[in-house]
Amino acid sequence: MAASHPTRKHLEPEVSAEESRPSNFIRDLMIEDLKAGSYEGRVQTRFPPEPNGYLHIGHAKAICLDFGLANEFGGHTNLRFDDTNPSKEETEYVESIMADVKWLGFEWDGLFYASDYFETLYEWAVRLIQAGKAYVDDLSADQIREYRGTLTKPGKESPYRNRSVAENLDLFERMKAGEFPDGARVLRAKIDMSSPNLNLRDPVMYRILHAEHHRTGRRWCIYPMYDYAHGQSDSIERVTHSMCTLEFEAHRPLYNWFIEQLGIFPSRQIEFDRLNLTYTILSKRKLLQLVEQGQVRGWDDPRMPTISGIRRRGYTPEAIRNFCQAIGVSRTNGVIELEMLEHFVRQDLNLRAPRAMAVLRPLKVVLDNYPEHLVEEMEAVNNPEDPAAGTRKVPFTGTLYIERDDFREEPSPQYYRLSPGREVRLRYGYCITATRVVKDPRGEITEVHCRYDPETRGGHTPDGRKVKSTIHWVSAAHAVDCEVRLYEPLFTKKDPNPTEEGAEFTDSLNPNSLVVLRGSKAEPSLASAPVGSRYQFERLGYFAVDPDTTPGKPVFNRTVALKDTWAKIEKKGQSREKASRR
Repeated sequence: MAASHPTRKHLEPEVSAEESRPSNFIRDLMIEDLKAGSYEGRVQTRFPPEPNGYLHIGHAKAICLDFGLANEFGGHTNLRFDDTNPSKEETEYVESIMADVKWLGFEWDGLFYASDYFETLYEWAVRLIQAGKAYVDDLSADQIREYRGTLTKPGKESPYRNRSVAENLDLFERMKAGEFPDGARVLRAKIDMSSPNLNLRDPVMYRILHAEHHRTGRRWCIYPMYDYAHGQSDSIERVTHSMCTLEFEAHRPLYNWFIEQLGIFPSRQIEFDRLNLTYTILSKRKLLQLVEQGQVRGWDDPRMPTISGIRRRGYTPEAIRNFCQAIGVSRTNGVIELEMLEHFVRQDLNLRAPRAMAVLRPLKVVLDNYPEHLVEEMEAVNNPEDPAAGTRKVPFTGTLYIERDDFREEPSPQYYRLSPGREVRLRYGYCITATRVVKDPRGEITEVHCRYDPETRGGHTPDGRKVKSTIHWVSAAHAVDCEVRLYEPLFTKKDPNPTEEGAEFTDSLNPNSLVVLRGSKAEPSLASAPVGSRYQFERLGYFAVDPDTTPGKPVFNRTVALKDTWAKIEKKGQSREKASRR
């Protein structure tokens, strides 16, 4: 699966150089099928989201898998919307999903909807009725649930199970014609009410739903259930490998049953582990609840795990693809540390994000011996990881802003930044020494007065004296006022899903998930930073320009801090692994 380069690759069917590629069990199955000549030596996948919400990071894993494996084997991938529930689906979601897939770097070969196949699915349902494999049932939803039985108790047959073919055909036609109200009747497959697999106990194929569909309007009032529509849609599109998450493993016999009974193209369903992240909810229903309750500002709130949210926060598609490749796929559900995702975001931004200086909580510094009205231009490196990025000029004057945390009037023994009588280095500037402070009536420091050493331009000390700390700054006269939004995980618990009776997942919402700083200062190069652009604010972290930006007033979202806890965890794990080999 290609992570950093999603463009299509055309490989020979014999899968040359397969040993040089990262492996996973789905890839291995595809290789076996190609070697055996199955499906005429081709790979066709699909990504089939339901348009009932915005995609999240868990869907990104599926997208990378569906498109990535097809690309690797020179195959094709369709984007197909599973739009079989009109009461929950909207065109807004369709458009957002298409935008998200493209943002991740992928292009679909075919764009389809399950609603494209409504007529065919209906005809196939009629065929199953004619073969005695489906029947119309008058039981209510609660009765069907009761008759279904349990894992330890077999189900019992509906009293309507043995209706004649003629009666079933007549009732199903009348269902389609809109003769009956919602919930009055359903169409069920006739399989085995005593099967140990509950999904085979006469599953519902069609229900009555008088609702406006986003594409077909009021043309239909019966809609196929997912288990019926999905496999048949795969078959119509001649999908060779239909990948879905592990909760559908028990549904695979039903998937195969419909295909076998209809005698249609035998798509192959393969299940893999879903993505679970610490401090994160990945349920569209619960994410919708957060939006509707106003707990977040919308689907694209940067605290949300939606693709639109992480895009707004400043994550890059390259980082997401690299993360998805690193976690791989398996047949066992697990939980991935949020720090691992942040590590890949940080790693990617370190290579591509230009550097800038900004002061989030400003404290004024006055250089008493600096020439009045003098403005110098300091040369700053745009990105030390990319020499081609060059340098920029940053104005320097006798009145600056530094971070309030970079000064202590009474420093602790391990505090090496600015304090009375202590010298620090200004990034790209001079060495300065604090001499006195000015306080307001409440005793809060409003200014720090310093002396600068004119012989230390660029931070160099000609006499070789050691300066233990370097801090960043912006010129007060040239600073750009900006708003900065600092984000933390949306939940305080690693697993926000409640285990206690009566508890709600919203109980663990983090009240400090968003801190808004107004009056922050940034260097003038950021005055016209375009929306969506990303920067490393030196010593602070990575930030992205938010769409709320207005002319002359940029708004920045903190994407991720500089501290990389996952890299330390990974390094410790590698050290332990090396030690165990000795």
